[in-house]
Amino acid sequence: MSISFVRIDDRVIHGQLVTRWAKELPCDGIVAIDDAVAADPLLSSVMKGAVSDTKVWLFDTATAIEKLPKVIASDKRYFVIGKSPLTLQRIEQAGISLKNSNGKINVGPMSARADTTTIGPNQSVNAEEISAFDWLHAQGHAIEFRLVPDASSYSWQDARQKLK
Repeated sequence: MSISFVRIDDRVIHGQLVTRWAKELPCDGIVAIDDAVAADPLLSSVMKGAVSDTKVWLFDTATAIEKLPKVIASDKRYFVIGKSPLTLQRIEQAGISLKNSNGKINVGPMSARADTTTIGPNQSVNAEEISAFDWLHAQGHAIEFRLVPDASSYSWQDARQKLK
């Protein structure tokens, strides 16, 4: 399978992803998906510049839905990163499976914002995101909250308990 790692991270592409995760789970390219980032040439350039030796594509959701089947058909290994669980939900609802070789959706930072509840270190969710995580979990995804590879983790089921 060509998708080797799926992550939700509100920073999309940053040094920690490249220095920690890409060394733990090697990849041939990174597909980052976020409508706002893809629409901002300066931000796109900065994010691409954070990765020096790996090819990076920044797509809006519609373009990702169009291009991901080619990525999935490839024999190369790709990270798929969405800024929000809503993005991954939209992709799967379009009929594109994000099942990957490690079997998990990894969740990194989701910073506190208005109307969010903190569920872990630097991980907060709002009502729409809770619904998206519930949906992804119901589709059979194991959802793991882990900021870096050697940190402790907890599951969506554990996080969901904190919300009751």
